[in-house]
This record gives sequence, C-alpha cells and structure tokens, in this order.
Amino acid sequence: MAVLVTGGAGYIGSHMVWALLDAGEDVVVLDRLSTGFEWAVAPEARLVVGDIGDAELVGSLIEKHSVDAIIHFAGSIVVPESVADPLGYYSNNTCKTRTLLEAAVKGSVRHFIFSSTAAVYGAAGIDPVQETAPLLPESPYGTSKLMSELMLRDAAAAHDFTYTALRYFNVAGADPRGRTGQSTPGATHLIKVASETALGKRASLTVFGDDYPTPDGTCVRDYIHVSDLANVHLLALQRLRAGGGNLVANCGYNHGYSVLEVLDSVRRVFGSDFNVAMGPRRPGDAAAVVADSTLARSELGWKPAHDNLDGIVGDALAWEKALSHRNSRG
Repeated sequence: MAVLVTGGAGYIGSHMVWALLDAGEDVVVLDRLSTGFEWAVAPEARLVVGDIGDAELVGSLIEKHSVDAIIHFAGSIVVPESVADPLGYYSNNTCKTRTLLEAAVKGSVRHFIFSSTAAVYGAAGIDPVQETAPLLPESPYGTSKLMSELMLRDAAAAHDFTYTALRYFNVAGADPRGRTGQSTPGATHLIKVASETALGKRASLTVFGDDYPTPDGTCVRDYIHVSDLANVHLLALQRLRAGGGNLVANCGYNHGYSVLEVLDSVRRVFGSDFNVAMGPRRPGDAAAVVADSTLARSELGWKPAHDNLDGIVGDALAWEKALSHRNSRG
C-alpha cells in the first residue's frame, strides 16, 4: 500500500512527505512543480511530475502503486489573487479536485485527506471559531475550498471511502531538522515575508491595514507550525485506517497574534529591526481568524509540539538562511 501526496513538492506537502516516511509509509508524490521544487521532495519518495487534473495519470498511479490513501495539497492559495482570477481558482482548486476524487473512486482508494482552509468561515470574529460556525467565505479561494469539501462529503456518502477535511489556519515555520521549508519565490505568508525582509532579501514589508477592529488595528491570525500540521494529517490517516468515520476539523492553536505582534517576534528572534511600511487593506482579508481545535485534539489525539511564536519564527529564519546558502551555490 502507498500514500499518494498531491502537491508534495510544495511547502506543506514536502513536510507531509517527510512525516510519512518517518512513520515508515510508502509515498508517491504527484506535483506539476508550478510552485514546488523537485529537490524539496524527500529522496525516498517517488516523484511523478504531472497534474491532478490528468485523470488517466492519477488512475495509473493508484493502480501501479496500490494507493490506499490520498493526501491532497495541490492547489492555489493566495486570497487576493483569487479575487482577481476567480475562474482560475475554481478550475485549479475545485474542478481538478473533482477529477482527482473521480479517479480515487474508480481506483477504490479507501481514504482521502483534504487540505482545506479557515477561509471557508470568512470573517469569523475575534473568538476562536468552531467547525459548526457559519460557512461564509469572502474570497473565491475560500469558496473554491468549500465547494471541494461539499463534493468530498457527497462523494463519500455515495461511494465506499472515508475522508478527513482539515481546515488550516495560518501555517508557518519550517522543519526543525532543516530538511524543507517555505521556498516559493514571491510568497505572501507573513512570517516568510518578514524573514526575507529581516535577512535583506526584500527592501521592506507592507502591513495591509491598521484600522481593523482588533486590539492594535492589524489582522489577527492563528499561526500553526507546519510540523504540527503534518502530524495532524498523519494522525488523521491512522484514524481512518483504524475505521474512523468522516471528519472535518480545524488545525490551529486556539489563540492568535496580530501582524504587529508577529513582526515584533521576528525582530526579537533576529536581533535587529527592518523596514516596515503601512498600506491599505487587501481585498478578502478578514480582521481575525482564530481556531477552536478542540475536535482535532479529542478525535485525533493531537498534541501540538511547537505552539510558540518565537520558536516558529526561529525555524522560519533558520530555513531562510539555509535557502540563501542553497541559492548562492546555484
């Protein structure tokens, strides 16, 4: 049996591949390398360069490698970009997920884990949001993920497989062992951008809006370490294989930090200041999004190991320095 990881050459996917291999799993990666990197895939995994929208290719991989589970990360993730290109997001995130699901059903794949997002909730407010909260996405990105969740729910009801949809909050940090991290040029993740700015890779960082209804006026987010997130997926896979039913669960730490608090952490860990500019709000950004992750903890037995902002920032900075060394060697 093998686990098929879509988007396994990307940021979160590459961490997942390492976590699976560390757990003794047989791993196949399908990635078109639009934002991921071949070198980010652990050498013990088998990388196939291709698109999840290629039903014939997906079907052949399922059959060839006896795939019993799919962990689906492939997709587009930038909120403002989705506002500018909604049809592109519905194509890449929703339509191709449908194709992947159809191939999974035809190939008798028993378990499916889906990379969803807190963006399905929209402007949830300052209090931690539960899975039962209204689903009111405010961007095509959030809507594209919600549509995929609904397809997954309906397909599982009609066919013989179980699934887990994990709604991520803000993913940050890097593998503490330095094996992989966020490497995409032009990334928009705050801690990634702040790390690049601190190291001089960017001239300055822009804070998008300081007039939100939050304690310091900047957006509040729940930042989860990418290694903790990979562990949630591993636990979800174990639960499904043990006969667990369908589950939708939040992935976060139950508390948030404002943009300015994150920047203070980067200054503190880095040991120096860097240029920060104030700008207008971005389309689609909610004031505050914080997880209530009680369900993930109770159903999966998840115990976060990296719930510390300075630690998350430290891992991100360490990876950014390592990435600079890699790039300088060509």
